[in-house]
Amino acid sequence: MNDKSYTEFTKLSGLKKNTETYVKDLYIEILLSEIQLNNEKASLMSLIDKAIDERDKEKFNELSIKFNLLCKRFGT
Repeated sequence: MNDKSYTEFTKLSGLKKNTETYVKDLYIEILLSEIQLNNEKASLMSLIDKAIDERDKEKFNELSIKFNLLCKRFGT
């Protein structure tokens, strides 16, 4: 015979659903952060390329610093 009561079983079931929801929300948050990072990196790379094409050393240095800080912030 099962030692767990219906109440205990219901509580465990609710915990499992809460955990699944938390994991899904966490996954979505990580995915959105990754998309944001990729967009920011692509944008900065485009601006860096433009600065190179225009031979704008000052702008290139400024954007390179921003790009490096972005990479450090996200550990890439």
